[in-house]
Amino acid sequence: MVETQVLAVVMGSAGVITLDRPRALNALDTAMIEAIDAALDRFARDPAVRAVVLRSSSERAFCAGGDMRRIRELCLAGEFAVAERFFATEFALNRRLAGFDLPVVALIDGICMGGGLGLSVHGRFRVATERAVFAMPETALGYFPDVGGSHFLPRLPAALGRWLGLTGARLDGPEAVALGLATHFVPQAQLAPLLEALTRVDPATTVAATLDRHAVAAEAPRLAAIAGDCAATFGVADDRPELQAVLQRHGGEFAREALAALAQASPHSLDVTLALFTVGQWQSLADCLECERLAAEAILRHPDFVEGVRAVLVDKTRDPRWQPASLP
Repeated sequence: MVETQVLAVVMGSAGVITLDRPRALNALDTAMIEAIDAALDRFARDPAVRAVVLRSSSERAFCAGGDMRRIRELCLAGEFAVAERFFATEFALNRRLAGFDLPVVALIDGICMGGGLGLSVHGRFRVATERAVFAMPETALGYFPDVGGSHFLPRLPAALGRWLGLTGARLDGPEAVALGLATHFVPQAQLAPLLEALTRVDPATTVAATLDRHAVAAEAPRLAAIAGDCAATFGVADDRPELQAVLQRHGGEFAREALAALAQASPHSLDVTLALFTVGQWQSLADCLECERLAAEAILRHPDFVEGVRAVLVDKTRDPRWQPASLP
């Protein structure tokens, strides 16, 4: 286990996994994923553990996703097999979390993007605070929403998942709860008492009841306001050219902002994402993850991936030169 990046301890009745790579906003690498998997092995064998808690040592992020800078370096060096192993290992962990026997509770405070959703959304419980930020920004990187995104995003109501996955739009904590990406809204100041309570779960209590006692109601007015626009645009178009045409005809602030976001994304990534969403809405999580694994192997070799990561994460110029610049 990589002790300086993933800490795993038993605290009373809870197995607590702490992501501890704060300078990288807990961006995941293969060693971290393997460390989390090893911790799950240990907790599954410990009769004292009644729940697993995933949390972060950082005040800024739960998990900002996979370490795409490192993946880009591997691709530039031609080490595609090493990059592919990262995604295969990550997707296997996503699948395991979805079927894990013990309840898994993710405490999401700060940034939760890409692989951070993979660590959280497949578990039984997801706690979001007022500082939580949820997003799947991969199309701007020349990539696509993975970690099961082709399974859970198309299933969100009013085509809001398609909007999130294609544009990289961000949600706050209450909005994530409203859509079901999180299950409970708990103020950040109450996270420590909640964790303490989770370490004292016994046969007379349940994790769900413990979370319910600490959660508070929260509203998501923005989602209610845009749901109709989203359903009328992202919910009716089957491909990227049609989506852009529908948005242009629809007009209004929602459509203008969506078109601006799509214009920043890789056209190739948008097409891959739409294709995965079309198939994924009918598939099991396991089948979606396998399709995503194959798609990842292909897209790592497309020039848009190294270019998108350069523009957004390396040089931070946000001036990607997509290949081709546009698609029909």
